[in-house]
Amino acid sequence: MWRHLTAVLTILLYLLLGARQEKDPAQRPATSKVKNVVLISVDGLGGTGHGQGEFTTPHGLALDSNGNLDVVDTQNHRIQKFAIDRRVIEDKESQKLDQYWIGYTEFRTNLKGGRHSNQATMRACIIKADGTERRILAEELAKDANTWTQFVDWSPDGKLAILYRGSNTRENAALEEKERSFRFRDRTNDCFLFDMASGKATNISAVERVSNYNGNLFFWPGNPKKLGFDALIDGNSHPFSMDRDGRNKRDLTKDSKEFSYGFHVSPDGKRIAYNKNYQIYVAAADGTDARHIKTGNSFNFQPQWSPDGAWLLFVSGEHYDCHPHVVRPNGEGLRKVGDRKGYKGVVEFFDVSDFHGGSSDLPAWSQDGKWIYFTAKHGDSVEVIRSTMEGNEQQLTKSNAGTSHYHPAVSPDGRWLVFGAKHDGVRNLYIMPSEGGEASVVTNLPAGSAAMWAHWRPMQER
Repeated sequence: MWRHLTAVLTILLYLLLGARQEKDPAQRPATSKVKNVVLISVDGLGGTGHGQGEFTTPHGLALDSNGNLDVVDTQNHRIQKFAIDRRVIEDKESQKLDQYWIGYTEFRTNLKGGRHSNQATMRACIIKADGTERRILAEELAKDANTWTQFVDWSPDGKLAILYRGSNTRENAALEEKERSFRFRDRTNDCFLFDMASGKATNISAVERVSNYNGNLFFWPGNPKKLGFDALIDGNSHPFSMDRDGRNKRDLTKDSKEFSYGFHVSPDGKRIAYNKNYQIYVAAADGTDARHIKTGNSFNFQPQWSPDGAWLLFVSGEHYDCHPHVVRPNGEGLRKVGDRKGYKGVVEFFDVSDFHGGSSDLPAWSQDGKWIYFTAKHGDSVEVIRSTMEGNEQQLTKSNAGTSHYHPAVSPDGRWLVFGAKHDGVRNLYIMPSEGGEASVVTNLPAGSAAMWAHWRPMQER
C-alpha cells in the first residue's frame, strides 16, 4: 500500500509541478523525465499504520491554496496535510537541462580520402543539454566545397558565438597526406563572431589581416572592447591582441622566431600566459616582461589561469607522457595534481588515417577553482577524473573496456559536466552532475559521425 501511494504521489507532483513547464515532452530523453520526478521531496510521509504520516487505504490527493498536499486517509477517517519542500523543487527546477546550451562541432569520421574528406564535413552546432533543438550555425560560411566551420567558444554574455571557417584544396590535402604534415601556406582559417539573435557572421580576421591562418579567438577578460587570438607568422604561431572590431592587431611576441601556443589571459586582463617551444611563459598584457616558468620538464603545454588568477594549470612531463600540474604565476608552488596513468592525452577523432595524430585532451578548472577535471587511463578505458589542488583524485566514470572519454568542461554554474565519449566506435557528447553520477547522452549521432569540443553557453537571464 505504501509503495502504491509513493508512486501515485510522485506522479501527481510531477504533473502538477513539472510537466506543465515542459515545452516538448516528446523530445526529452527518458532519463531527464526521471530526474525531474524523483527529486521532489515531501516532509512527514511514513508507511502503513494509524500514526501521523501513516495511512490505511489512502484515496485522493490534492494541493491546497498554500501549496500543501492533502491526502484522504480513508480507513483512518481523516485527511492528512503535508508540506512540500519547495526549496528542493525550486533548486531542481533551476537545474533543468533545457535551460543550458552547448556549442560544439559535428562531422563525419569514416569517409574515404583521408583527413581532408572528413574535416571538410565539420559544422559548428549548438544543442540544448537535454539533447533537443540541435541546429547548425552560419551554414552559409561552409557553402563552398572544401570549406568547413568549427565551434570555438562564446562571448562572456552568450550573445555571440565564436566560429572558425577553414578551407583547403584537394591538391594541397593530397600533398599533406603524402608529406604527413600540414602545408599552411595553402590553407586558410579565419575567426568569426556570429550574432545569435540576428544570424550575422563577421570575419574579424579579415580586418587589417595579418595572416591567412588564425585561431584561438577569445574576448579579453576585463575589457569588452578587446579580443585576443593566435596568428601564424612565417610558419610560427604568435599571440595577438586587437580591438573588438578587428582593428589595431598587435603581435605580443613580435620578432620571435619561435612557436608560441596556448595563449591565455588572466581573469583581471593584466597578464598573459603561453607556451613557447613547450616552455611556459608569463608576461604583461602587452607582451613585455616575459618570464620563463621553469618546471624541469621538456614538455609543457597550454597554461590556463585559475578563476581567481592565483594559479596556472597545464600539462607537464614528456610528450605523450605528461600530467596535470599547477604553479603560481611567479613560478612558485609547482606540483603535480593528477596522473594520466599511461594515457597519451590525445583524442583520435577520425576513423581514417590522420597524420596530425588527433586533438589534445587538456585538463579544466571547476568554476570555483577547487577542482581540476581531466582524463586518465583506468584498465582498458580512458575515464573522467577530478582532483583537488592537493592531488586527491576521484574517478567519475566507470565504463566498459575500450571506452574513451575526452574534453571535460564544467557548466557556468558549476552543476554539470559535459564531456565526449567514444562508445562502441561512436563519439558523442554526454553530461553528468559535476560531482559524478549518472551520465546522459546529449548528441545521439550514428556510427561514422562525431561530436567534439563542447563549450557551455554563459547563463542567460530567464
